[in-house]
Amino acid sequence: MIKLTKFNSEARKKGEFVLNAEVIQTVEETPDTVITLVNGQKFVVDEPVDEVVRRVMKYRRALKQY
Repeated sequence: MIKLTKFNSEARKKGEFVLNAEVIQTVEETPDTVITLVNGQKFVVDEPVDEVVRRVMKYRRALKQY
């Protein structure tokens, strides 16, 4: 699971959500960061693509330790 921030949320804390990194199909800049899930659902987030990738990699490394 990775924590992200919904795009244009007024209060960053209220805009935070947790996403299951295992269901991410694509992450792209359009120029906003758009995450598409395997079921076709899309999320626009504040974090840049590189940060989303970093968090997914950190999550997957943590899984390997267990």
